Amino acid sequence: MTDKKTILITGASRGIGLLTAHALAANGHTVYAGMRDIAGRNEKATAQMRTKAQAEGLDLFPLELDVSNEDACQTAIAEIEARAHLDVLINNAGVMPVGLTEAFSMEQTMDVFDVNVYGIMRLTRAALPAMRARQSGLIINLSSSAGRFGMPFFGIYCASKWAVEAYSEALHNELETLGIECVLVEPSGHGTDLVNTAPAPEDTMRLSAYGDLAAGRERLLVMFEDMFETDLTGTDANNVANAISELVDMSGRRPIRVQVGHDMGVSAVNDAVAPIQAKLIEMLKPVYSGEVANG
Repeated sequence: MTDKKTILITGASRGIGLLTAHALAANGHTVYAGMRDIAGRNEKATAQMRTKAQAEGLDLFPLELDVSNEDACQTAIAEIEARAHLDVLINNAGVMPVGLTEAFSMEQTMDVFDVNVYGIMRLTRAALPAMRARQSGLIINLSSSAGRFGMPFFGIYCASKWAVEAYSEALHNELETLGIECVLVEPSGHGTDLVNTAPAPEDTMRLSAYGDLAAGRERLLVMFEDMFETDLTGTDANNVANAISELVDMSGRRPIRVQVGHDMGVSAVNDAVAPIQAKLIEMLKPVYSGEVANG
């Protein structure tokens, strides 16, 4: 580890968030593990985290945080900044709906975006003013391989992750002159409870119109569960935690995208698109930076 950092990670009660929080704290960082309802439904996870931190001498602290609540996001950042400068924000919290795209209600779709997209925006906006004032900081946004493809039965999830990709890429270019980096991690399927807790579409009338195709959700979930049980190396969620830890401790300029797990063609898409995007930025940068007007 190069230096000790103060880090906030969201969705840290379970899965990739929990594993990453432990890995970063074990590397010597101070980690605030954001999660909802630490005195209620996540009381057990909170107690286990505190016990582990005390037993292993880790600077690992559960923090009440609901990314769908504006005040909660502002309060969490203020609480951390009152103790130490926030060096790294890891936006990990997310939900993965699975099912026929049309059959998800608008309320369900808005709930997904409220966490997967607006949650990232809320917390990033809360963290950026202090980072800008210090001219330093790192934001790591958890996207997905689904953020580079539109896949059947994952339409709402893919749409939310595509939005995260676009938002993060814009920030990456806007913040680079301010000493702040915004980068993406794109995991493929990994063995977490996202599959077990995947919201199903509620509009049964629209589901029935698809006939047997509506059962595709269950067939896909079974396929993923079988894959997670048999492919213990390629789908181990620790792979993602380790990739995030490497990004945090990396010296020099970080890559804008890091793909983790089964490639699924994502690296080919990234490699093909990168020069096109770079050319676009090269064309626009003199304009938005003022070089043209000042020249």
